Amino acid sequence: MNILVTGGAGFIGANFVYYELKNHPEDRIVCLDKLTYAGNLQTLEEAMKNDNFRFVKGDIADRDCVFRLFEEEKFDIVVNFAAESHVDRSVENPEIFLKTNILGTQTLMDACRKYGIKRYHQVSTDEVYGDLPLDRPDLFFTEETPIHTSSPYSASKASADLLVLAYARTFKLPVSITRCSNNYGPYHFPEKLIPLMISRALADESLPVYGKGENVRDWLYVEDHCSAIDLVIRKGREGEVYNIGGHNERTNLEVVKTILKLLSKPESLITYVTDRPGHDMRYAIDPTKIHTELGWLPETTFDKGIEQTIKWYLDNEDWWKNILEGDYQNYYERMYKNR
Repeated sequence: MNILVTGGAGFIGANFVYYELKNHPEDRIVCLDKLTYAGNLQTLEEAMKNDNFRFVKGDIADRDCVFRLFEEEKFDIVVNFAAESHVDRSVENPEIFLKTNILGTQTLMDACRKYGIKRYHQVSTDEVYGDLPLDRPDLFFTEETPIHTSSPYSASKASADLLVLAYARTFKLPVSITRCSNNYGPYHFPEKLIPLMISRALADESLPVYGKGENVRDWLYVEDHCSAIDLVIRKGREGEVYNIGGHNERTNLEVVKTILKLLSKPESLITYVTDRPGHDMRYAIDPTKIHTELGWLPETTFDKGIEQTIKWYLDNEDWWKNILEGDYQNYYERMYKNR
C-alpha cells in the first residue's frame, strides 16, 4: 500500500514512520511535513535511506500542495499526525492551531474525497474530553465521554474530530479516529515535560513544575501507540473512534522525581512555578474497546518505558542539543540546498 503520513517529522509521526518501515517493508511511506519548530528532518535521517520512503516539505493547509501530492502518489491510506500540539503555545497564539488542526484536516479530507482512499485516519488526543477529578480514580475516558475542551489546542483537535465524523456521514468518507493519552519515548521534542526534565536535569538546571505537580497523566510509550494506530488503519471499523491509553497514571511530580532518581540527581533541582490557565487535573483512558475489538494492549510499563527513554536521550545527546541550540532548523537547508 501507499501510505501518506502527515507530520511525520514530529515526535509520534516519526516513530510511526519507523514502525511502518520495520513492520510493513512492502508498503511505501510518504511523509508530508511543514517543518515548523517541532518538525525535525534529522529525525528521519535513517528513513531517508529506505527506497520505500519519500519526504515532501509542505503544509497540510496548502490545497495546491496537498492535491498535487495526491495526484502524484494515489494514496491508499492517510494518517494525519500533523498538528500544533503544545497547550502553552495555544494559549499564547490560538490562530495557528485553528488553521493547521482544523483547516488542514479539511484540506486532507477534500483531497481524499477527490482521489479516493481506503482509509483516512485522524490522530487525536484524550484532551478533547477535558479532565477528570483527582478524587475519582474510578472514572476513565471512554469513547462515549462527552467532548469538553479546556484549551485552544484541545478545542481545535475536537473540532477536527467532529469534522472527520461529519465527512464520514455526509460524504461516506472511510475514516477512523484514535484518541491517545500522553506519549513519551525517543524523538520527543524537548519542550514537553519528560524530555525537558531529562535535558535540564543532565545540565543540573532547575526543573520547573506547574503548581504543586498534582496533575495526573496516563503515560503511553510511543511504540505502543504506533502499534495501536497500525491495527486501527488495517483492521479497525470505519467511522469509529478508538481510545488508546497506557494504564500508567502518574502525577507530574512523580514523573519528575522518577527521572531525577534514574539520573542520580537531587530533588532540590525541582522548582514550583505558577500554574498555567485552565490546566487539566487528570487524564485517564479506558482502552477496553480497542482491546476487545482488535486485541491491543500496551506492552510497556511506565517503569520500563521511562528507563528506555532516558537511555535514548543519553545515547542521542546530539539530537536534542541541536534542538536546544536551534541548529536543527538548518538541517533541511543542509540536506537539500544543492539537490
